[in-house]
Amino acid sequence: MKFEVISLFPGYFHSVLQESLLSRAIKAGLVSVALHDLRPCGLGKHLVCDDIPYGGGGGMLLRVEPLVTCLESVSRVDKSRCILLSPQGKTLTQKKLNELREYHQLILVCGRYEGIDERFREKYIDEEISIGDYILNGGEAAAAVLIEGVARLIPGVVGNIKSLEDESFEQDLLQYPQYTRPPIFAGQKVPDILMSGDHRAISEWRKEKAKEITRIRRPDLLKVKE
Repeated sequence: MKFEVISLFPGYFHSVLQESLLSRAIKAGLVSVALHDLRPCGLGKHLVCDDIPYGGGGGMLLRVEPLVTCLESVSRVDKSRCILLSPQGKTLTQKKLNELREYHQLILVCGRYEGIDERFREKYIDEEISIGDYILNGGEAAAAVLIEGVARLIPGVVGNIKSLEDESFEQDLLQYPQYTRPPIFAGQKVPDILMSGDHRAISEWRKEKAKEITRIRRPDLLKVKE
């Protein structure tokens, strides 16, 4: 999987890409992340990438020319998709992450300021994705979330593939409660069934707990499933 990130602030990603499983996946060649700095594609001696919107209004917009120049510098491969991280996009879900992992290349365009020139969106963007109904300074944080969410689904990135099957949202359910040692802490005891060794009973208990927690915390997921 190749991730190509177009950003006015590519330095945002340096620490993100050097930590934990994502760092190891990059070193192992399971995924690659290329950062494309929008600034050198700017106009004039000051490398301008933004301008005021026609019709007035507060804030600035990313200009279409630098965006196109930067995008055209990216070498495309088969099964490539260009995504704009934007609050106007559809909310990112586990289902969408599973769909995106089927591509060979994801080009992530990080919006900034008040957004981007609509002409770039209309001609070059395949889809828009949001990570929630709130506003950030730019699309970098959303791009980092998407990269990690997709990358961990690539075979070999997560050591125990079984752990992916039981995670929250995989079955439109939240994850069941889990415990580790010690068996008793501050008077709170690990449920006996988890230490019984009866794997079938444990599996059933986990399924019921997952439904119970989802019913209490995210009943909307159950409605979608129905």
